[in-house]
Amino acid sequence: MTRKILVTSALPYANGAIHLGHLVEYIQTDIWVRFQKMRGHQCWYVCADDTHGTPIMLRAEQEGISPEALIERVHGEHTRDFAGFHIGFDDYYTTHSAETRACANEIYARLRAAGLIEARTIEQYYDPLKRMFLPDRFIKGECPKCGAADQYGDNCESCGAAYTADELKNPYSAVSGARPELRQSEHFFFRLSDPRCQAFLRRWTQAEGRLQNEAANKLQEWLGGGDENRLTDWDISRDAPYFGFEIPDAPGKYFYVWLDAPIGYMGAFRHLCDRLGLDFDEYWRPDSRTELYHFIGKDILYFHALFWPAELEHAGYRTPTKVFAHGFLTVDGAKMSKSRGTFITAASYLERGLDPEWLRYYYAAKLGSSMEDIDLNLDDFIARVNSDLVGKFVNIASRSAGFIVRKFAGRLCTCDESLPAIEAIRERRRLIADHYEAREFSKAIREIMALTDLANQYVDSVKPWELARQADRESELQAACSNAINLFRLFAILLKPVLPALAAKTEAFLNVAPLVWADAATVLAAGHVINDYRHMLTRVEKQQIDALLAANRESLAATPPAAPQKHAEHQEKAAVVAAAQAAVASSTGPHISIDDFLRADLRVARISAAEQVEGADKLLRLLLDLGPLGTRQVFAGIKAAYDPATLVGRLTVMVANLAPRKMKFGLSEGMILAASDPAGETPGIFLLALDDGAQPGMRVR
Repeated sequence: MTRKILVTSALPYANGAIHLGHLVEYIQTDIWVRFQKMRGHQCWYVCADDTHGTPIMLRAEQEGISPEALIERVHGEHTRDFAGFHIGFDDYYTTHSAETRACANEIYARLRAAGLIEARTIEQYYDPLKRMFLPDRFIKGECPKCGAADQYGDNCESCGAAYTADELKNPYSAVSGARPELRQSEHFFFRLSDPRCQAFLRRWTQAEGRLQNEAANKLQEWLGGGDENRLTDWDISRDAPYFGFEIPDAPGKYFYVWLDAPIGYMGAFRHLCDRLGLDFDEYWRPDSRTELYHFIGKDILYFHALFWPAELEHAGYRTPTKVFAHGFLTVDGAKMSKSRGTFITAASYLERGLDPEWLRYYYAAKLGSSMEDIDLNLDDFIARVNSDLVGKFVNIASRSAGFIVRKFAGRLCTCDESLPAIEAIRERRRLIADHYEAREFSKAIREIMALTDLANQYVDSVKPWELARQADRESELQAACSNAINLFRLFAILLKPVLPALAAKTEAFLNVAPLVWADAATVLAAGHVINDYRHMLTRVEKQQIDALLAANRESLAATPPAAPQKHAEHQEKAAVVAAAQAAVASSTGPHISIDDFLRADLRVARISAAEQVEGADKLLRLLLDLGPLGTRQVFAGIKAAYDPATLVGRLTVMVANLAPRKMKFGLSEGMILAASDPAGETPGIFLLALDDGAQPGMRVR
């Protein structure tokens, strides 16, 4: 049955560049949408720039342009970057639109009619020089807990304390430097504490499959249990001057950006509907049978799983079918850093000629359905792309296509559909489809790459390069290469949601219509003519990654230097820290930082299979189950200490982000941890063990 699906990603703020951390979400969403379209479903993917708020207004003022000019320029930059990474939006729009304004006004009017909007007088800091009320993040002062200077009005970056802006000591405006004044103002609140909202959200957040388990549990903490009411009403208005939509019948009052940002999903879809003649109401009315999915970062779960569904429900609209939250991106085990060059923008990646599909593939190989963070390990990135995409996938075509074109005018012969590799693909494609549907992309990639191993084993066994040197074996050569080309086509189908540009090159090379998922059940007919093969993908070189990091470090050098006093304070503080670290190191020996330790991704693993390795004196081949992270093959030098049969089912610890190592026995995808005596003699090897209750995939911290 054909499904009707509307998909959104979180709206990027129109105040900065798209970076590799942002792309985790958009690539994840795009893969899922492309898979749905390949299956023949009617799936629409919309997004927009989030364009309102004080930061936009102030940045435009600093640049001497209007907010409208700023958001138009940033929209062009965002559109360019997304297109560069093959993000296939059906409509990429803006929240500063007539469509979003109309939807926001209607939702506000319906909530007010339902008695869920309330006006209250509040006290708020006011900048007398800029003549504007200040958001908490635009007020600075001394932390009321630890006394640290230059802290924001909502939390301290020094001690981590949370507080309100009026608790700051010696507050000042981050906009003008003036001392702010507390003034009264009337604001509008959405009554999230209303019993109707509370009852609805308790039902909605616990509905089966609506949210990931960890998200549902987090929301339960926020909601509280029984008759407890932990939710507070939500301030949805801001005072002029403010860049946004003025609230109807309330001159000088504007919708807070978080009110109209999710409504921007509706505005973007209405824009698409008007353009293509779709029925907007079919997707948004309360009894809609269509599906609505939001892909978001876990940091905005509160807005998307509490405020947003409560607004929709009580304004008479349908609520999301599911909300998919994902984790953050780290680079080499640490937060993205400008000083290290790992705060990498999408534009800098593309400008230096790195293939966007390298990153799409690497993210897919890491992404699961949980809210867990993923790490872009740059050494592993190079190894995995080169091993999987170049060495396993593209290699199948490059080793066979030339012979078909040169010796047989590009004409294929009958494919042997009984080949173990083809039969295995047909057996596993349903499971791969299930993984794509469940957003378990890393599991899908692992299955596909295991199948490419079978295909390459076939090519290695028939050796077309040797057959080509024997004139009396041309029919064997044509058959071997035709089989290989058909295998390559099948993998192109399975990988198309991840690698759309490479799939397009494959379609041109194979001389076929755009590939769809059902094509994985067929092979190319005898007599089909393919086109000349042209190189499809290059290897990642270490120099390219080094140059990318250097470029992003260089961009930091262009920032203006700190004021002399601040610079001196920074140097003094750095000297104190360095002296303390040196004192500790000299008394207790060399140390590593916590960031160094966190770079190692240690995971609980269950040994699901163990066997001897023919021709190896010390190695055992282990298959490790990492739960939601899939399975890994590891070659461990523990043969002298352990009988393989005694290892199956045992829990141990592995380094999960170690770069894969190509060995003559196969690819080793990690390392298990063991203790040994000082001399390192093999009888003294002891695998790490875990207490009962540990589960495969858990992180060891």
